[in-house]
Amino acid sequence: MSVLALLLPPRDRLTARTAGAEAAGASTKLPAEWNFVLTADGRSAAQQGSAAPALLPRADHVVLVLADADVSWHHIDIPKAPAGRIRAALLGVMEETLLEEDEMLHFALAEGSLPGQPGWVAVTHRPRLAAALAALEAAGHGVERVVAASLPVAAGQPARGHFFTTADAEASPWLSLARPDGVAVLRLNGALARALQPDAASARWTATPAAAAAAEQWLGAPVGLLTEAERALEATAGAGNLRQFDLAPRHRGTRALREAGKRLLSAEWRPVRIGVVALLLLNLIGLNAYAWQQRQALSAKRTAMDQLLKAAHPGVRVVLDAPLQMQRENERLRAAAGRPGDTDLEALWNAAAAAWPDGQGPVQSLRYEAGKLTLTVPGFGVPQLTQFRERLKGTGFSAELNEGRLVFARMPLASGGRS
Repeated sequence: MSVLALLLPPRDRLTARTAGAEAAGASTKLPAEWNFVLTADGRSAAQQGSAAPALLPRADHVVLVLADADVSWHHIDIPKAPAGRIRAALLGVMEETLLEEDEMLHFALAEGSLPGQPGWVAVTHRPRLAAALAALEAAGHGVERVVAASLPVAAGQPARGHFFTTADAEASPWLSLARPDGVAVLRLNGALARALQPDAASARWTATPAAAAAAEQWLGAPVGLLTEAERALEATAGAGNLRQFDLAPRHRGTRALREAGKRLLSAEWRPVRIGVVALLLLNLIGLNAYAWQQRQALSAKRTAMDQLLKAAHPGVRVVLDAPLQMQRENERLRAAAGRPGDTDLEALWNAAAAAWPDGQGPVQSLRYEAGKLTLTVPGFGVPQLTQFRERLKGTGFSAELNEGRLVFARMPLASGGRS
């Protein structure tokens, strides 16, 4: 699953010569070209460089990495507040330690911070972060996570120091020092960096290639090389997401679907995709084979019925509806032989007599026509009709009461016509 890490350079700090609208523009200024690192496995860089937002490579996930100096970490007791008011509660707790107005600040809880317990809170410049997210999303890069380049180390873990340089080549290198009590970003030529320096043997020291010589001279010990791309991948692989509260991604349902789609299309899920496609193909082939077998069986039954009809009634030349034609031919032969059929008066009369309701008087008049027997019976109502029908169940006869007359007939045979 590919990940695109975008490095947001540190924002310009105010100086004595920066004022008014120029200061506001400097604080939200974004780079024309963004430094990026593209990785396919989360460990090694497959591509790196710089490009305008519209020309950045596409990836399954996009992570924005904030510079060390742009994130300050504060260890406080996380206030207990509803999710919609936690930012206001954080502002109330931290108000005395913040140097900027609250609308200029973005707050985020570190991974694992729980209400009512001590935890870390990250604070960064909200207008610039919001502008960066808007610019990237306008170029088609939906930023899913925002991470800091440095995090406070856990209690009992060794400190981490990283030396790096900035665009100002003449200035001394910087030191980003992460300790259990927070993160500090300091110039090497200042006394504070030396005062906060932990024991070299109990800390992990790294430096960019450009700052390695100055770092070893200042530290008096060798340091490991770590490029900005490698450091960005380390930050990307860590837990946590600073995109919270009012800057959190919207449309979570759509985002979840998009995440699921990206995961399904990733290389890790390729065997699953192949298995699902193979299963669908097997089911499709199986259903078609079963349908073909059923059509063959139905065709064989129809052929057998046609042959039986022609064998029993040689006079039938064209078969259109074998069951109906068979019934008609049998009726014709029965009539020619002078034998009563199921729809003749005798059969209808005998069936009606066998199902006649208890206590019902005699029939006043009757009429027979076309296999239908109509009886005029005084006092024959709904209760008698219900009893009459109950006794007719399973005999193949039906009865209806129409304007005081009982209409009695054999139910028609269902046709098995061809489709």
